[in-house]
Amino acid sequence: MTQHRGSAVIPCLTYREAPRMLQWLCEAFGFERHAVYDDDAGGISHAELTLGSGMIMLGSEQKDGAFAEMQSTPARLKGTTQSPYLVVRDADEVFTRVVALGGEIVIPIEDRPYGGRAFSCRDPEGHLWNVGSYDPWASKS
Repeated sequence: MTQHRGSAVIPCLTYREAPRMLQWLCEAFGFERHAVYDDDAGGISHAELTLGSGMIMLGSEQKDGAFAEMQSTPARLKGTTQSPYLVVRDADEVFTRVVALGGEIVIPIEDRPYGGRAFSCRDPEGHLWNVGSYDPWASKS
């Protein structure tokens, strides 16, 4: 298997208003822009955002083509089919930012029995996110 500097699993998301949501994701969750490619029509053809050693990729909703037939937005699906988990140092701090930026809290922040604090929310376009301080990569004692 090829060695990666970050995670070998990278969630990909589609947004109706990708430029606005890229900014929201950076402000709410603390993602940083790694690469952003405009589509010359006011949208984003491809973007890479990092959080620690993890990454997500996103782009504007496509109207036609093979990828458009396979991947959709929560609004078109009337729900979600995946939900990334973000490992953060301070879940309460992120929770406060998400609430201030209009994220919909669907599971309130709480201590989890397996460790850490966590919550679940929907971003303004309906993607489901799980955020917590529990790090499954940390060594177990």
